[in-house]
Amino acid sequence: MNVFDWLSNMDMPTQDRFDVAEVRFKNGRKDFYRNTEHLMLHTGDAVVVETQTGHHIGYVSLQGELVRLQMQKKKVANDDEIHKIYRMAHTKDLEKHEDVKKREMPAIYHAREVIRKMNLGMKLSDVEFQADNTKAVFYYSADERVDFRELIKVLASEFKVRVEMRQISLRQEAGRLGGVGVCGRELCCSTWLSDFKNVATSAARYQNLSLNPSKLSGQCGRLKCCLNYELETYIQELKFIPEIEAPLLTEKGEAKLQKTDIFRKLMWFAYKDENNWYALKVDRVNEILELNRQGKKPASLEIDVEEVKLPVSTLNNDLVSLDKKFQSRGRNKNRNKNRGRRDGNQGNRNPNQRNPNNPNNPKRKG
Repeated sequence: MNVFDWLSNMDMPTQDRFDVAEVRFKNGRKDFYRNTEHLMLHTGDAVVVETQTGHHIGYVSLQGELVRLQMQKKKVANDDEIHKIYRMAHTKDLEKHEDVKKREMPAIYHAREVIRKMNLGMKLSDVEFQADNTKAVFYYSADERVDFRELIKVLASEFKVRVEMRQISLRQEAGRLGGVGVCGRELCCSTWLSDFKNVATSAARYQNLSLNPSKLSGQCGRLKCCLNYELETYIQELKFIPEIEAPLLTEKGEAKLQKTDIFRKLMWFAYKDENNWYALKVDRVNEILELNRQGKKPASLEIDVEEVKLPVSTLNNDLVSLDKKFQSRGRNKNRNKNRGRRDGNQGNRNPNQRNPNNPNNPKRKG
């Protein structure tokens, strides 16, 4: 719950300086106190402040004009009800405060034992003793209203102090106890988060998160506060994502939405009888939705009109013609070869040999 003073390196007017300082106590609890004595305070100084029943010791966390802004943010009125700062804490004050804080852990264990014996439906999480050892504040959480009047009497008689029971929410309880989240970092409620906003399950739906209570719940048992951090960005990007109320109708069949990538603007669909997912851009999904509104169906998720496929016989016509062409060429070559052989055989004959087909040869007499 540290505070960064971004005006600390600027020269501010000392006469009109805001006289209220923010003081931090145990587990990040803060309150505002008026610097009536005009003390020269610095961030981290231990101061003794006024309380309703005595005094307490805290540490200055913020001062100057930023305190005015914090009071306006938390709607704290700048009136006479603001308690004042007595003085700077001395060494004896700090030593006494340390001795008082040693009583806190035994007081918690003993108070829990008393609560168990009284069978009260409450969970005690923390206790804070005032620096003057006159008052103790017990912090508890409960689902229903608890009658702890008898408990206050028992605790006040045993600890010899004034007892105050203060109910806190489960988120505040987790912030006071502290811990490490699933992200690997210290809990936001125990480091910087002070205003707890309502977290609804719709925040998980907008972000396409699994509605698993064990994964969506924090250490306090409630929905994680970080679900609200990016919610506005998701809502802004979802304006460009079409709402799919029914499956997309295509000639190939009905396609149901399986997953949506909001920032990449991709939507995955799958046919009814298939396990394959088809990634479509948002523009393509809008086109199919418009066709379905007009009573039309695209051929598939990827294309509107399927190309006409030619029959196999038509596709093989060119091959058949080429085969015939090469076959005819082969026949002509064979014919030429045979003709050449015949001509060569006639040229090798004996010229004295008579050719029966030659009309000049004399006919043999019988």
